Amino acid sequence: MSDFFKKIRSATNPNAEMSFVDHLEALRWHLVRSSAVIITLALTAFMYKDILFDVIIFGPKKTDFWTYRKLCEIANYYHLDAGLCIDKINFTIMNNTMAGQFNLHLTAAFYAGFIMGFPYLLFELWKFIKPGLSIKERKNARGLIFYGSFLFLTGILFGYFIITPMSINFLGSYEISSEIVNQITLDSYLSTVAILTMATGLVFELPIVIYFLSKIGIMTPKFMRSNRRIAFFLIILIAAFITPTPDAPTLLLVATPLYFLYEISIFVSARVAKRKKIAEDLFYQNN
Repeated sequence: MSDFFKKIRSATNPNAEMSFVDHLEALRWHLVRSSAVIITLALTAFMYKDILFDVIIFGPKKTDFWTYRKLCEIANYYHLDAGLCIDKINFTIMNNTMAGQFNLHLTAAFYAGFIMGFPYLLFELWKFIKPGLSIKERKNARGLIFYGSFLFLTGILFGYFIITPMSINFLGSYEISSEIVNQITLDSYLSTVAILTMATGLVFELPIVIYFLSKIGIMTPKFMRSNRRIAFFLIILIAAFITPTPDAPTLLLVATPLYFLYEISIFVSARVAKRKKIAEDLFYQNN
């Protein structure tokens, strides 16, 4: 890791090594630019509150949500249990503080800004680490921004359209007594939607994380292959944490893509290891 930072050069003087303080200063400006973009996008989302709340955030609460309609169509086509057709979600959303709606409006806008600005955040991080890579390493990692953004947004969509509506339908309709009326606070509802959606997006970044861990030698394909059983157990735990619903089909629905990502990560780690071995062989041949 220290060798990586030693290879980073100043943008104004490529022949001069940067000190640790210079690295922090460079990173600070990358983060400042990323924050500016995220804040700008958050302000844009703030201005379109009808779309942000009525269409996006409160979408999984409505019975005509895309996921519920598709589940009902599948149930009707294959003559499955009519319970898959959601005709009522039995809870109401309430606000119990004076500034509650305004504060949650700001929070929701920030979440939206972060999701939309995530590709640019990756771009700025790439600009920070790029000077520390060799020409060959830059070539091998040039798809980082695209794949990182693609995986994150895929995870966001999977979390929003699959995990979130199932969890909201289960938790919102669950009751231990008919005497209890489900009145969910706005803060609780928004937190549930945000955590389920963004957590899935971040978990889908696993192949990118494995790529960097393999580059610095912490992770190897041999280790990942030999610990598949442990990985599968951890994936089940993560899936159980992300989805509060206790039924096995929902758990498998979440665990399956996570395990698929783990297999992709093994492939990524194997490619990194293969390239490192080829580079080492060439080095010893030339010396």
